[in-house]
Amino acid sequence: MHEQTQVPIKSQYRKYSKEKGSMASSFEDDRDRLASLVESADDGIVGKDLDGTITSWNEGAERIYGFTTDEMIGQSIYTLVPKDHSNELAPVIEKIKRGEKTEHYDTKRIKKDGVIIDVSLTVSPIKNKIGDVVGVSSITRDVTAQKEASQQAAQYARSLIEASLDPLVTISADGKITDVNEATTKVTGISREELIGSDFSNYFTEPEKAREGYKQVFAQGFVSDYPLTIRHKDGKLTDVLYNASVYKNVRGNVLGVFAAARDVTAQKQASQYARSLIEASLDPLVTISADGKITDVNEATTKVTGVSQEELIGSDFSNYFTEPEKAREGYQQVFAKGFVADYPLTIRHRDGKLSDVLYNASVYKDGTANVSGVFAAARDVTAQKQASQYSRSLIEASLDPLVTISPDGKIMDVNEATMRVTGTSRQELIGSDFSNYFTEPGKAREGYKQVFAKSFVSDYPLTIRHKYGKLTDVLYNASVYKDVRGNVLGVFAAARDVTAQKRAEKEVAEQRTRELVRLAELERFQKLTVGRELKMIELKKEIEELKRSSGPAA
Repeated sequence: MHEQTQVPIKSQYRKYSKEKGSMASSFEDDRDRLASLVESADDGIVGKDLDGTITSWNEGAERIYGFTTDEMIGQSIYTLVPKDHSNELAPVIEKIKRGEKTEHYDTKRIKKDGVIIDVSLTVSPIKNKIGDVVGVSSITRDVTAQKEASQQAAQYARSLIEASLDPLVTISADGKITDVNEATTKVTGISREELIGSDFSNYFTEPEKAREGYKQVFAQGFVSDYPLTIRHKDGKLTDVLYNASVYKNVRGNVLGVFAAARDVTAQKQASQYARSLIEASLDPLVTISADGKITDVNEATTKVTGVSQEELIGSDFSNYFTEPEKAREGYQQVFAKGFVADYPLTIRHRDGKLSDVLYNASVYKDGTANVSGVFAAARDVTAQKQASQYSRSLIEASLDPLVTISPDGKIMDVNEATMRVTGTSRQELIGSDFSNYFTEPGKAREGYKQVFAKSFVSDYPLTIRHKYGKLTDVLYNASVYKDVRGNVLGVFAAARDVTAQKRAEKEVAEQRTRELVRLAELERFQKLTVGRELKMIELKKEIEELKRSSGPAA
């Protein structure tokens, strides 16, 4: 019979250390530390024999699947495998038997309550003392929330794009369109499928000027109020002002240009009329002593830092972050409280590359329950942060005031344009009542309630009051946005400033009134003049008549 690793690890090796005496104490400490690492890991670590029977099951597995160790030891691993994934395990075990390396892969698993979750698995062989493969160890990462967060971020970004009445577009370095919103398809008369991949400059009356515009963005980082005229495929022309900026990944590399076009056709016409945005783990894992020294690391940590395991062990944990003091404060919190959750730090690779991470850490203990150190796992959130930054770029690139509102009418997020039009800082706006910033709060409240009831409103008229009294007439277009399960999270609202348009309309009306008043005055003058002339004629006739009746003078 082959010798095989079983649980619990600590008890299995404690007997060995008693038999060997003090010479085995160091070995026992190593085994206890390894067992503590396994038990404190957030990931599920599961051992099984070559027939798929589960032989070990850590606390991480209990948290992920909902089954206890007692429930799962001796059970088949296929208990956790959905029927449509039952054929994937056999080839993996065969590769392990042959001694071949197996990379991690994404799949589905079933929890105790029947819920199917997304997981990332890494498998490796379990060997006996003579090197024979006797089982398989797998590390399970529940990535359900991560996938949902990624999908939600994408949906949120798409909601931001589509809620805007302005044509929005992203452009690659070679001038090709990489994404558009519905407003762009409307203003060009061309479908999204046709637009994506085509040349941005194709849709303007002056293609060379359009090309020069996006090149300026790549060269300078932004352009403001860049005038162009979009030509609809049926020939209709739309005058716009483009505001554009580059958007970057978290490393600062430029990915493309985000451009928002403000339709100024009506404004231009009004103006002309008036004047004419652990080794298998994929996560970096590290153990830290009470004095802040690294005592162990995995391969992921060496990769994310660019520093070898030999160099890392014994060095100061805080050395590898953009904010060393914050990193030091983090592990000290673990020793003080027993754990930290989602502690944000940025790891600096020795070549300068930065990785944004969230640390989850807890203390681990020896066999006598004394704290030996801290075990910390870093979750890479660089992509998530990049998605957030992309969303923020979409928001801030818009000249329109944009705002998200909770079901109870509280502001959850705003852009710079909202701060300018209200004269209020982002910190003050967030958490305050949306209706506070309008001349008619009741009408504003009724507006966002209509969105929750109907899912959208269009051209809803309100007047924003700046904290110093300036008034801005706007039309709100708003829609609900949802999570990946379809639950409504809030309202996204975009305000179009129509102050200048209303002013121009008022001036035209006032000019028309003045013209009518002048016309009435002229008509009265004409009547007076004609009346006087008629009286003169009558007077002359009377004089002539008197002369004839009186005869010749004596």
